[in-house]
Amino acid sequence: MNAFTYHVPTRVIFGEDTERQTGQAIRDAGGTKVLFICGGSALKSGLMQRIVESMDQAGLSWVGVSGVKPNPRLKLAQDTVDTYAGRGFDFVLGVGGGSVIDTAKAVAHGLARPDVPIWDYYSGKEKVTASLKKGVVLTIAAAGSEMSDSAVLTNEANGQKKGINTPFNQPEFAIMNPALTCTLPPRQTACGVADIMMHTMDRYFSVQTDNALTDGIAEALLRTVIEYGRVVMDDPNDRKARSEIMWCGSLSHNGLTGLGQPKDFSTHALGHELSGMFDLPHGESLTIMWPAWARYVYRDAPGRFARFGRNVWGIQEEDEERAALAAIRATERYFCDVLKLPVSFKKAIGVQDEATLRDLALRATYYGGRRVGQLHPMEKDELFQIYQLANH
Repeated sequence: MNAFTYHVPTRVIFGEDTERQTGQAIRDAGGTKVLFICGGSALKSGLMQRIVESMDQAGLSWVGVSGVKPNPRLKLAQDTVDTYAGRGFDFVLGVGGGSVIDTAKAVAHGLARPDVPIWDYYSGKEKVTASLKKGVVLTIAAAGSEMSDSAVLTNEANGQKKGINTPFNQPEFAIMNPALTCTLPPRQTACGVADIMMHTMDRYFSVQTDNALTDGIAEALLRTVIEYGRVVMDDPNDRKARSEIMWCGSLSHNGLTGLGQPKDFSTHALGHELSGMFDLPHGESLTIMWPAWARYVYRDAPGRFARFGRNVWGIQEEDEERAALAAIRATERYFCDVLKLPVSFKKAIGVQDEATLRDLALRATYYGGRRVGQLHPMEKDELFQIYQLANH
């Protein structure tokens, strides 16, 4: 087992009607004046009313901001900070999925240091050194942001989508009622399953793999989310499936499935540029880019891809290369046939010209400022080749 440090301070409150405990959870975390962030669905569904009632019962003062969109936007976060800085807020509550939660994280950082433009953290000009406490009421099983040290933000002005990792991103608590996810549209549910899979797979395909328990946990999580992903796509109201997928989502991105090995996250890097340029749902960007990435790099670790095929998909092929390719095909078929998500550019954004592909590749390297990936580190020319593989 390789060395690692693991610390996840987020308190999990899981089960039916747990959103009614929100006010007390904020009190327990030391919050008194709350700025809550949500999307439109939390208001329409009546969820916010139940949360507001719990905050009122706990004697909290609060103000709400709505309007978060998929691929969380810098402008909303910065406008919120500019409006509410200096008004004594000591807690930020995110009610929604990954976009809402990541917006709440950005706002919490901004309110702690309102003199620093939020994008400075995401562009690398500044490091997060302070943040307000924050909590989450989760409504979408997908991003895993409710227990992670990660957050992303999209800058509408330049089309860039960037992420940061910092302990200041980790929420004080995460309230998870799986029943809240039953009303999600099928496409959103499917994108969530894909994101959960990829958070695990972007850790699993690593340069260091001498971690038997970590591998076993990752493989079990993948088998579980694949199985219950099938169930929930057929029956959106299956509470068992919803609960299993929600818990998979949290564990997929709180570090557990990658302990002792570096994260690769090439697929996320490639997909973020698609989302930033075309406003494509995050899950779809991942199902488009993973098959192309996998076919480009699998020869670097055919045994790893073969193990993935055998332990996750039940592939019996003994030859490692054939097993690896069969695993890639099985994953691609699941994305396409079960989740009904695109696996190439054509059905999502249309076939692109060479100039666009080269621009995507350049953006993915932060204009030459980084190499992408760990299993097969890449600069812009190889990233361009992967975009070419997906461009059909």
